[in-house]
Formats: sequence, C-alpha cells, structure tokens
Amino acid sequence: MPRPALPREERPLLDHASVAYLILHMAGAMATTLLLTWGLFVLFFLMLGGLSFDGLMHHLANLTGRYVTADAERIAGLQATLIGAHILLSAAILFFRRGTLLPARLTTRSD
Repeated sequence: MPRPALPREERPLLDHASVAYLILHMAGAMATTLLLTWGLFVLFFLMLGGLSFDGLMHHLANLTGRYVTADAERIAGLQATLIGAHILLSAAILFFRRGTLLPARLTTRSD
C-alpha cells in the first residue's frame, strides 16, 4: 500500500534515492571526463604521427625508449608534466561540460 505524499514543506530536499542518483550521476561525469582526457592524449600522439597508426606507434615507441633510459630526475619531470597536462585538460573539459554536471532532477522539483 503506497504511503501518502508529504506536503512540499515537509519533504526533505535530498532523500536516499536522490543522493544515490546524484552519486551515480557524478561518477558518470567523472568517468566520462577521464575517458575524454585520455582520448585527447591519444589524439595528440595521433596528430604527432601524421594522423596515421604507424606514426602513432612510432612516437609511442620513441617516448617509451626515452622513458626507459631516463634517469630518476627526468622521469619525475615527465610525470609532473603529464599530471599537469591531465589536470589542465580535465579542468577544461569540466568547464565546457559545466551545464551537465548537476542532474536536472535535483535542480528542479516537479510538483
């Protein structure tokens, strides 16, 4: 038997279902942002390789060879550069997707 609906002023702003929906929506937004960022890195190396798969593999092999022979200081510098680029790209993607970060269900109430 369904329970009667509470008056609007007595309803909580966020119930358990809304919190779960918000968490799932935010997890999806973060996963999508992560995949888009990785895709931009792949696109960068693809463009370096002249938009060909052979060129992409050539540049990745070159980067791998240099990474393996590098000393600890150069590796730390490369990692810092990659982390910085990842943060900047993620921030740019989040900025351009800012309208989709909050689900519409939580921003407007239907009564």
